[in-house]
Amino acid sequence: MSNYIVIFIDKQLAMPDMNNLADTILNFNGFYEEIAALLNNHRTRQPLSGAELRILYEIARGNHPNAGQLATATGTDPGYLTRIVRSLQQQGLIIRIPAPTDARSFTLGLTPDGEALLTTLHQESREDILRLIAPLSQQQQNQLGAAMNTIRRLLGKDQDSAGEGIIFRNNILPGDIGYLIHLHGDLYAREKEYNLEFEAYVCKTFYEFVASYSPAKDRLFLATEGGKIIACVAILGAGRLAQLRWFLVHPDYRGRGLGKKLLTDALAFCKEKQFQTVYLMTTSMQTSAIALYKQMGFRKTGEKLLQLWGQQLYEQRYDMDLM
Repeated sequence: MSNYIVIFIDKQLAMPDMNNLADTILNFNGFYEEIAALLNNHRTRQPLSGAELRILYEIARGNHPNAGQLATATGTDPGYLTRIVRSLQQQGLIIRIPAPTDARSFTLGLTPDGEALLTTLHQESREDILRLIAPLSQQQQNQLGAAMNTIRRLLGKDQDSAGEGIIFRNNILPGDIGYLIHLHGDLYAREKEYNLEFEAYVCKTFYEFVASYSPAKDRLFLATEGGKIIACVAILGAGRLAQLRWFLVHPDYRGRGLGKKLLTDALAFCKEKQFQTVYLMTTSMQTSAIALYKQMGFRKTGEKLLQLWGQQLYEQRYDMDLM
């Protein structure tokens, strides 16, 4: 009987969290509508309706070249869409281009007047936004951009925006090393149940890296969004040998090619510096990373069973010959 009571309580505890999230989204939606109205004030100075503007923007993007695809993508009734297209045509903003193989089919495109109108609207929107964010500090502007990208990523369906706002750099800034230590300790504790010994190990290795760091042989590759590090990898050089270390991608950003991008850049650096071999140490628990290492050309050259960081695991070495 007690088991049923625990389950019932758990569900009741979960419900307020979902309700709070729904209320937060509703409140944000109201706030967003106020901001959108403020930013769209300039549109009242031209004759197009909101529906016409949306169709005009979609045609400009070129993702839906004909009326049927355009209706499906925008959820517009085909009959209503026909009237919008006709109106935009009469205003000289779009043209219908017959398909070369079938005169009954056509694609939609912008006229020079249509392009000029969208250019003007885009510039006015940018000016409105710049005035809106002018009072914010650079850090606050970065936070704002990161938050908006996160909302698009979590709720949107447009995969083309997956990489927007992500910046890659290899210069080390104050705070980077401390944050990377935190990121490793936190993620490996949650995902692999490593204990505090692992974080102490990461602290020690980063201390050694900073103490002997030389841009001529070492490089830290970072991916950031809104000023926050979301992925990393490093190359440490010693003679003709290089070690790849601290390869990590934050869970919220996995599956988007960031890891492969960083590894590709790291290996390009190794070749540029004419290292003969690059190697890495990992554990058998890092299955996803190991799959990527193999895909990039690494081969396993050693393995031993150890008791590390509160776990019994296989420590593995992977090598890649560059010459």
